[in-house]
Amino acid sequence: MKSRPPRKLRRSPAQGELRAVVDETIALFHRLRWVAEQIYEEEGRSIARRGILRGLARYGPQTVPALARARSVTRQHVQEVVDALLADRLVELGENPKHSRSRLVRPTARGAALVARMDEIDARVLPAAAGAIPRRDLEVTARTLCAMRAGFEQTARWRRHAHAARETGVEHLP
Repeated sequence: MKSRPPRKLRRSPAQGELRAVVDETIALFHRLRWVAEQIYEEEGRSIARRGILRGLARYGPQTVPALARARSVTRQHVQEVVDALLADRLVELGENPKHSRSRLVRPTARGAALVARMDEIDARVLPAAAGAIPRRDLEVTARTLCAMRAGFEQTARWRRHAHAARETGVEHLP
């Protein structure tokens, strides 16, 4: 049987801009990770630790499975991070009135103080990095990124398109 060459993916006019947003978001993520290592030093240790600790401080106690779902990572990965935070006495486990076996993870006073210190650092560093970006542009950017994230959270919609693209032989990167 003779195989067909893969067909080229047709792009809508907006796809160039969408690709640019995705590429810039990825580049910004990597830069922010590096900056965080510089400004938080040993206190912040890893992006996963900071993210979980900040999330608990801002949104309240959560179970390990809930933390994993919110981050689209495995429960085992979150458990490793929580175990490290427990060892450093930055979080503690509490009773969960909704589930007897899945305990709630919450920040300790020490963990909350660390989040407050990181927020103080952010309050100085972020405006300096943003420079003269108008507030309206920042608001539009935040809404745009939120809308894109929401689109990816609707898994069925984008997975259907990804599956169709794979099945029809759209070119893949080498």
